[in-house]
Amino acid sequence: MTPAVFLDRDGTVCRRRPDHVKSWAEFEWLTGAREAIARLTRAGLPVLFVTNQSAIGRGLTTQREVDDIHARMLTEIQEAGGEVMGIYVCPHRPEDRCDCRKPEPGLLLRAAREHGIDLLQSFTIGDAWTDIAAGRRAGTRTILLTTEASPAMYLASETGGAWPPDDFAPDLANAVDIVLRSSNPSALR
Repeated sequence: MTPAVFLDRDGTVCRRRPDHVKSWAEFEWLTGAREAIARLTRAGLPVLFVTNQSAIGRGLTTQREVDDIHARMLTEIQEAGGEVMGIYVCPHRPEDRCDCRKPEPGLLLRAAREHGIDLLQSFTIGDAWTDIAAGRRAGTRTILLTTEASPAMYLASETGGAWPPDDFAPDLANAVDIVLRSSNPSALR
């Protein structure tokens, strides 16, 4: 079994929008995100995305449109030298109460089964308490990004402190520094 890094999408690699990222035209990379993923790839750490996309369940976009976003995202990640092992999407609305929508760990557990991932040696990186709760419930170490809309106070207020992150980082590049120092100090590049 191998460790991996699970990434949220909106607010972690692309700018979060209050009306959801519904098309490639609305997708805006956060500074350094592609390069950070490439660093994980060079270090030999598999990268997987786990993302809630309730805009599908709400009828604001389609599965086809989200698939197009992800295909284009993967192309740009590859052009920057990164690789992604898989993308796991929950299309449900919060009120559907599925087991794949974060804060539930279903997407991470499924990815771990399908790819032989050692969750206890893995990391989950995201900008919301739901990312941290899902990662903690799955057994991964967690890093909360404190840029965009997710300061530490947000985490505490939403969960009552039940799911604190293991670490904080201002952006994905700094979160990758934490991962690489924890996984292999010589991999920090």
